[in-house]
Amino acid sequence: MMRSRLRKGVLGAVTAVAVALSPLAFTGPARAHGGGESAVRKLVKAVSGKNVKKHLWALQAIAKANGGTRVSGTPGFDASRDYVARKLRAAGYDVTIQPFEFTFDGYKTPPVLKRTSPDPKAYTYGFFSDYVAMQDSPAGAVSGTLQAVDLVLPPGPAANSSSSGCEASDFAGFTAGNIALMQRGTCSFRVKVENAIAAGAAAAVVFNEGQEGRTEIDFNPVLGGPGITIPSFFTRFSVGQELAAAAGTTVQLNWDPIVETRTTYNVIAQTRKGNPDNVVMLGAHLDSVQEGPGINDNGSGSAGTLEVALQFAKTKPKNRVRFAFWGAEEFGLLGSEHYVASLSPEERARITLYLNFDMIASTNYTFGIYDGDGDAFGTAGPPGSDVIEQDFEKFFARRGLPFTATAFTGRSDYGAFIAAGIPAGGLFTGAEELKTEEEAAVFGGTAGAPLDPCYHSACDTIKNIDDKALDVNSDAIATLVGTYAFDTSAIPADPAPTAASRSGDARHTHKPADSAS
Repeated sequence: MMRSRLRKGVLGAVTAVAVALSPLAFTGPARAHGGGESAVRKLVKAVSGKNVKKHLWALQAIAKANGGTRVSGTPGFDASRDYVARKLRAAGYDVTIQPFEFTFDGYKTPPVLKRTSPDPKAYTYGFFSDYVAMQDSPAGAVSGTLQAVDLVLPPGPAANSSSSGCEASDFAGFTAGNIALMQRGTCSFRVKVENAIAAGAAAAVVFNEGQEGRTEIDFNPVLGGPGITIPSFFTRFSVGQELAAAAGTTVQLNWDPIVETRTTYNVIAQTRKGNPDNVVMLGAHLDSVQEGPGINDNGSGSAGTLEVALQFAKTKPKNRVRFAFWGAEEFGLLGSEHYVASLSPEERARITLYLNFDMIASTNYTFGIYDGDGDAFGTAGPPGSDVIEQDFEKFFARRGLPFTATAFTGRSDYGAFIAAGIPAGGLFTGAEELKTEEEAAVFGGTAGAPLDPCYHSACDTIKNIDDKALDVNSDAIATLVGTYAFDTSAIPADPAPTAASRSGDARHTHKPADSAS
């Protein structure tokens, strides 16, 4: 999932949902007629979490063989593309590989922030991890003594209690060639780093200030353009506090960025049968961030979509079904945006709906459903999105499982579709946001911990998968794909474009009526 600079809001009150069961109820929506009900049952039975997990093991092996990553524009992504395309072609799909160019903004060699004395310790790079390079930081490899600059520890009671590094006088007695350790607050990052340069610092480390809401790396720290001449990192508060604990601490830093145009790909697979003027489409992004293998984000959504496609290949659908595996989502939803932009108006009109699956097996999961009708956040998706949300709700309710609404925030690949007026929906088990006490009471798991503790990190490996969430959500994918492959009558035809919601970052949980409160 593309990195967000926004934090999630507070979960709304838990309410009960009563779902009227149709006599045709099986595991989800009961609209598939003309043999469709039987086909859906068979599809759901054939899609097993065990087989979905096999695809995740394959993606893990690909990452291991390619520097620990499957980021777009690298051999790890290309091998992931080939794995998915090979499986789909063998199953009989019409497969298209769609190339496109994008700006790769990453690093050539892995970043390093390491305390070398006392007690050597290596810190983890990445948003929602220990540290990141500030935007516009130049390259550099530096080892030396860390020198604290006018720190306020423990932190003051309010934001901007610290003015560390904001004045040239803060650097009185600073030893040229040392690495400046500064604290967020009062002035811009650029002012702090420019003052450090003037004092002769070889590198700069700025840590978050320490008050509530100012402890993590939950935003993109920027230096405001070119002109900075020393490598500059930003860390979470706990890292800075730890580095400041002992005078004479020595550290090693390395930042080796690269920005260049590269080529990456979308993989599109379509059934050879079914009404070509009534296309049911679903997708998941196939790429990871550079920091890790991306097995939950988004190997999980890709694996679930792939396994449904492989099992669905045995079906003769009434409607054409199209499966997409997007490239460069982590660089700004680029693959899906390129795909939708490349369609003619007539081609767009043939897509009846789009389903998106991004992070479906978070270890501290909630069962999230995109809020198509807007009842949780006040902004609905294109007409028909409400039906998709209701159909997912019916799936979970009929299994006696709780679920939660998650808004159309624009953080994943459905964005281009709803912007084009195409009804959309999907599933999401959570990223960096913390699980609330209320959610823990409903879903289990650990309150106060991230829904995915390895989001955008090196630890997003095969160990970062909840097998129950993976299995349940894969069945949900199969249920709706199987249903819509035979019957999309509840989805309005030719929906008018609507303004997609880009706000409402809260969550609202429902639980089945027979669940404990």
